[in-house]
Amino acid sequence: MANVVRAALVQATWTGDTESMVAKHEEHAREAARQGAKIIGFQEVFNAPYFCQVQEPEHYRWAEPVPDGPTVRRMQELARETGMVIVVPVFEIEQSGFYYNTAAVIDADGSYLGKYRKHHIPQVKGFWEKYYFKPGNLGWPVFDTAVGKVGVYICYDRHFPEGWRQLGLNGAQLVYNPSATHRGLSSHLWQLEQPAAAVANEYFVAAINRVGVEEYGDNDFYGTSYFVDPRGQFVGGTAGDKEEELLVRDLDLDLVEEVRQTWAFYRDRRPDAYEGLVQP
Repeated sequence: MANVVRAALVQATWTGDTESMVAKHEEHAREAARQGAKIIGFQEVFNAPYFCQVQEPEHYRWAEPVPDGPTVRRMQELARETGMVIVVPVFEIEQSGFYYNTAAVIDADGSYLGKYRKHHIPQVKGFWEKYYFKPGNLGWPVFDTAVGKVGVYICYDRHFPEGWRQLGLNGAQLVYNPSATHRGLSSHLWQLEQPAAAVANEYFVAAINRVGVEEYGDNDFYGTSYFVDPRGQFVGGTAGDKEEELLVRDLDLDLVEEVRQTWAFYRDRRPDAYEGLVQP
């Protein structure tokens, strides 16, 4: 019998405040559960606007502890209620002066499994992230969830193949990639990079983008979120580019092993020849 997991993602418009944003995502999650989904992921810093379009100290107010902050605790309750695994991207404060772009992973019983901290931090027009975030320092964890082995890679990370590979080496079957990317900057890459990563590393990828124009800049987040399989094929098509949308798709995780046996990329790796890749 096929190992099919019904998975979901949400691309959302900013509501104007954290409470209504979190509540909206809770409703999307409940609807996904009604449709039979067993895992769901949200967009980058899902409970806030994409404040990195500006560099202002007022935006440190969006940060909270992980896992002991209010949003992650609320998502633990939601996971228990719906019986779903939830990938929760938030702005994390570890201690004074230590801030990260983070995603918590919560299992279907509400237990906190751990977190991923974004490694690669951009500092370009409209994406002033080094002003807010330290580079991630927790490696490339893969979480053993109720639906399988799940990893996370956040937005700008996707341009760097090394982390995708490490997640595969660590056993990932499905990687969520919560993002905030706008139309003029990278739309021509959006449907290239994650499918290529899915093929090269032979797992499923859930690519999530915000949608709409928000109050702190003119970035036009273009949605078109999707799931892609280990052969690089979109699963059921992409979301639209202008509206909020809940996407629910069936993923046959047995395809991961099938593709790895057929294409054998992991067998034919040459780590003995790659020393130059990690030299400064």
